[in-house]
Amino acid sequence: MSEILDAERVWFRLLRLNTRMNGVIADRLRGIGLSVPQCDVLTTLTEQEGMSQQELARRLYVTKGNISGLIDRLAAAALVERRGIPGDRRSHAIFLTPAGRKMAMDGIALQRRFVQESIAKLPPAHLADFEKLLIEVRDLVRDATGGQEAPPAPVPSGKSAMPPRRSSAARIRAV
Repeated sequence: MSEILDAERVWFRLLRLNTRMNGVIADRLRGIGLSVPQCDVLTTLTEQEGMSQQELARRLYVTKGNISGLIDRLAAAALVERRGIPGDRRSHAIFLTPAGRKMAMDGIALQRRFVQESIAKLPPAHLADFEKLLIEVRDLVRDATGGQEAPPAPVPSGKSAMPPRRSSAARIRAV
C-alpha cells in the first residue's frame, strides 16, 4: 500500500510541476505576444515549412478545428501564410513569414532561458539520472496504454495544447 501512496504522491507532484512550468512559459510567451499553441505552430514550422493544416494538427496533437483557428490568427498577424498546394484546391501549405520566423526564434530563445534558469542548474549527473527516469516512466506509460497515443482532447481556442511527442526541449535542440 505504501508503494501505491508513494507513486500517487510522485504523480501529483509531476502534474503540479508540469502545470507550473507550462504557466511560466505561457506568461513569458504572452509577454512577446504569443500563446503557447501559437508558439508551438511557429516553432514546428521552423523544423518543416510547407505542411498542411492537417499535418500540423497531427504533429501537435490538436484537432483540425483548433489548428484552423490558430492559423487564421497567425495569418491575420502576418506571422504565417497559406499557399495553395498544386493539384489540391482544398488544402494549403503553411509557411512562416520573416516576422513569423523571428517570433518563433524569440519563443525558442525564451524557452532556452527558462531551461537555463531551472533544470540546467541541476548537476550533470542528476540531470542524466532525471532523463533516464523520464524515459523509463515514458516507456511504462506506453506499455500501460498498449503503445497507443491518446487522441487529442478538444482544446478551447487559445488554450495550451503542448505537443507530447515533441517537447520544447526537442524543438530547442533542433534549432
